[in-house]
Amino acid sequence: MTSSTPDDRGPRRAAPGLGRRLAACLYDTLVLAAVLMVAAAFWVAVTQAAAAPGSWLFRAYVLAVSAVFFAALWTRGETLGMRAWKLRIEGPDGRPPGWRAALLRFFFALFSWAALGLGYLWVLVDRDGLAWHDRLSGTRLVLRDGSPGARHPEQRGGKDEAHG
Repeated sequence: MTSSTPDDRGPRRAAPGLGRRLAACLYDTLVLAAVLMVAAAFWVAVTQAAAAPGSWLFRAYVLAVSAVFFAALWTRGETLGMRAWKLRIEGPDGRPPGWRAALLRFFFALFSWAALGLGYLWVLVDRDGLAWHDRLSGTRLVLRDGSPGARHPEQRGGKDEAHG
């Protein structure tokens, strides 16, 4: 039986360091904020009212919009932040993940943040440079060809070179 973990792929591509990952996250957070503003305006237009403070329905809506936003981009191989920092996401076969893996990655990434960011910090000690949500969803971030700052799986720790 074959495993679906990213470790089973033949030659390994370079994994990005923590700094590059977090920079891409920052870019994507800014884009997501704009998407959520449009989604909130749509909510108001449809419901003819602002969301009540603490509305669980509105929170579920925002979570769903966020999940679809990231999953739709991940299934194409990259987000805007990932493109700027020369990253791509791939599944076990080296191609962009499908919807199931992308949605799993989204929810596991929330867990990585909720654990005080430990899921992201894990890339500093993981033998393959993977975060918790990478391992749990069967996906991985890799540097696009020709990108500086590669952290190969055999390296541990070290600094991520700045984006050039």
